[in-house]
Amino acid sequence: MTQDITPPPPTAKPETENDYHYGVMRRAIDLIDHAADPMALDQIASEMNMSAAHFQRLFSRWVGVSPKRYQQYLMLDHAKILLRDRFTTLGTAHAVGLSGSSRLHDLFLRWEAMSPGDFARKGDGLVISWGWFDSPFGPALVMGTERGICGLAFSAETGEEPAMQDMRRRWPGATFRENPDMLRDWVRIAFAAQDGSGGKAPIYLIGAPFQIKVWEALLSIPSGQVTTYSEIAQTIGTPKAVRAVGTAVGRNPISWLIPCHRALRKSGGLGGYHWGLPVKRAMLAFESARADA
Repeated sequence: MTQDITPPPPTAKPETENDYHYGVMRRAIDLIDHAADPMALDQIASEMNMSAAHFQRLFSRWVGVSPKRYQQYLMLDHAKILLRDRFTTLGTAHAVGLSGSSRLHDLFLRWEAMSPGDFARKGDGLVISWGWFDSPFGPALVMGTERGICGLAFSAETGEEPAMQDMRRRWPGATFRENPDMLRDWVRIAFAAQDGSGGKAPIYLIGAPFQIKVWEALLSIPSGQVTTYSEIAQTIGTPKAVRAVGTAVGRNPISWLIPCHRALRKSGGLGGYHWGLPVKRAMLAFESARADA
């Protein structure tokens, strides 16, 4: 039986440091998108009512590179540069084995998928815990079962209530319980907290068999690199099913961890992103800057 829990109306919360960082980055993206030419540090800082020194410190601390360098990663042509310089051939990744081919598989040493029969029951019998957490990309809604993280959504562009309802609709037969304490350690590892404590954060894939094939392919894309929807289709043995692959990518319930943001159009376009294109661009820029730092 489904436990129909309607989350209480969101209350005013103080802005966290991660929210603030994402907000600054989000405004920087808008400024750069609408600028005819690259903007100087003083210009960007002035537009955001900051001193140049504070803006420089903020960005350098958050991403590890200077604002000037980071601006290059946020430019619209960055996706094309990634395809040219950091394209991942998934067939090769599978041939050599997933272990070690990406930061994710060094981090998440265990993952498993729900059986087709269980998926057909739409989560009936599952108890899914949920909680809101800070992330480098704004507020994150994280969901998990006793087997691992099964859902991760970002609300910076959509709002918290739509993100919650979106995730709950995926498994209408499940019982949902607010329990952030159960998820906290997994979340810390998922966002790569650099505190030296290590640990494992399992993920639990809940989807149709075709979707899970696509998500498995996404798991083999190394951090800081990208692939295309057509490459994914080729890898899973359905080269003509590019559109279906794109749909499955968009239905990925564990954003960031199953890196659907690393899938681009063959033309170099970003394609879509379920939680908003600014979030996708921020993730790609974040990973690229970290890879080069």
